Amino acid sequence: MVDSRESKEGQSIRRRRECLGCKRRYTTYERVDEVPYMIVKKDGRRELFDRQKVLAGLLRACEKRPVSMNQLEEIVNETEAMVVDSPDRELPSQRIGELLMNRLRDLDKVAYVRFASVYLDFKDVNQFLEELKDLLRSPRRGRKNKNIPTAWPN
Repeated sequence: MVDSRESKEGQSIRRRRECLGCKRRYTTYERVDEVPYMIVKKDGRRELFDRQKVLAGLLRACEKRPVSMNQLEEIVNETEAMVVDSPDRELPSQRIGELLMNRLRDLDKVAYVRFASVYLDFKDVNQFLEELKDLLRSPRRGRKNKNIPTAWPN
């Protein structure tokens, strides 16, 4: 290789090379081919994973609560790592929402209830009361859905 540098836009790497056989020079351009991570919503729509949207939801749930930005940033980082490390390029929003709820449940019960009330979209007060009763009965357990882990994968 004779020379290597980023392109002006920073989207690719320009490499100037020399053939070892004939000694002729040529240029190659390399770029990362990124396939976006998609979130499949409850109604079937697909959206790009957006860590800012996850953080905004957590911030709303934790407003005026004793939860630090470092704790929220850690949850967002773990969520993003889970999405990126997944072998699937499309993940259901339910999986992310359940993981976020379980993290909030361990961190701050009031923030958990706030987040759950929006995420679970309770149809009436009775559904909301059932969730609160479940929270009071077993404060350390995750949601009833046993397919969703209550801890983050290593």
